Amino acid sequence: MKIDILGVEFDSLSVLQAVEHALEIIRGEKNSYIVTANPEIIWMARRDTALRSAVGGAELVIPDGIGVILAARILGTPLPGGRVPGIDLVTALLEKMAETGGRVFLLGAKPGVAKEAAQMLARKNEGLIISGTADGYFSDDEPVIDQVNMAKPDLLLVCLGAPKQELWMARNIGRLCVPLCIGLGGSLDVFAGRVKRAPVFFQKLGLEWFYRLLREPYRIKRMIKLPLFVLAVIWKRISNS
Repeated sequence: MKIDILGVEFDSLSVLQAVEHALEIIRGEKNSYIVTANPEIIWMARRDTALRSAVGGAELVIPDGIGVILAARILGTPLPGGRVPGIDLVTALLEKMAETGGRVFLLGAKPGVAKEAAQMLARKNEGLIISGTADGYFSDDEPVIDQVNMAKPDLLLVCLGAPKQELWMARNIGRLCVPLCIGLGGSLDVFAGRVKRAPVFFQKLGLEWFYRLLREPYRIKRMIKLPLFVLAVIWKRISNS
């Protein structure tokens, strides 16, 4: 079931359902990608046709932010599956892949971060194969695509930040020999242990964004878009009533 929020259609799945769907994609024959979308991506997609097309071409679009869940409720079309943080989806997916010797490639972040994340993930998930890593500081897609294809991963984590990672996946999915790509923002820094995730208390309340804002005040420039997003959602509900 798809739920439309300001032109972006979300899949209503729980974390476990999303993991199972991801595993089905990996076992299949079609190359696909998953978008982990928050209000910021929805807001950018309203005016960026290329981003809107990239998000629309995803196999799954999951509600990564609590703002998406609240917006769906305001619009009268709640997402029964609830919030599906991208990092939770991938953490659970890697645990499953480790059971069968699955292969993952890590792409993104500053030089050295992906390698650190690879070491941590391999240590945590016995049986998981890190088939390769590459940082996000590149201007030419071709060498990166060649490197990924030579590594033959089952899963490619594209951690370039939004909207760059969504546009990159949409542009290159046809040239990648990878069953599944997932856009995962700054998660490699978390996997590497360079950035601490919000305490469980904040996670359960859907306030990870607030915790990050407290630790990184400069993010306020990005957060300013949230009130505009909420107003747009409310106006959409009123105009449809």
